[in-house]
Amino acid sequence: MGSPPARQWSPLALVRGAALKRGLIPISVANLIELVPGEFGRFTASRGVHHARMGLTHFDGAGAPRMVDVSAKSETVRVAVAAAQIEMQPETLAMIRAQLDGRESPLPKGDVVGVARVAGIMAAKRTPELIPLCHPLPLSGIDLAIEPTDDPPGLAIEAAVRTTARTGVEMEALTAVSVAALAVYDMCKAVDRAMTVRDVRLLKKSGGASGDYQAADQPVREG
Repeated sequence: MGSPPARQWSPLALVRGAALKRGLIPISVANLIELVPGEFGRFTASRGVHHARMGLTHFDGAGAPRMVDVSAKSETVRVAVAAAQIEMQPETLAMIRAQLDGRESPLPKGDVVGVARVAGIMAAKRTPELIPLCHPLPLSGIDLAIEPTDDPPGLAIEAAVRTTARTGVEMEALTAVSVAALAVYDMCKAVDRAMTVRDVRLLKKSGGASGDYQAADQPVREG
């Protein structure tokens, strides 16, 4: 008997296979790609080695996503501070400032800063439901500050999240400021649809085996 005929790859399968191998499309769509098991295994294995070399702990040796096992780590006090900015028209900021000063404001949905603060705190507590590989953590404290800024006109949002646990709360802090900014947008979109959320970032974190982190532009605390 002769050798079996070579598999005929469709152009789409060839493009998708190459994209998967190079990490240009997420591994979660692999089941949509018509690849023979041997070829698919080589693709995922090569991605697993690549992720391991990069130190990406949310992937196993085959390149599949996983929740990291933190059971061997010690529980320590961990703090993370994140920030975001939402820019808006000066007129929109004036309406929010009127609310903060106790004056009448034409914004139809009510207390912008109050609602956004509660939204950010709630979001921090629900982070594992939004970010798939985050661990549910017992948060011991969430502080969320929202302050007006003139240049650029808008609101500066900062969240500090604390826990005593085996993993950090960076994602909880980042989620808090992101959702707070989105809540501001929702509260004000009737008068300003051009608002822009920007500069969502981690400012600093402490605790855990990886040590402390502080953004380069943050002041160093003395003592």
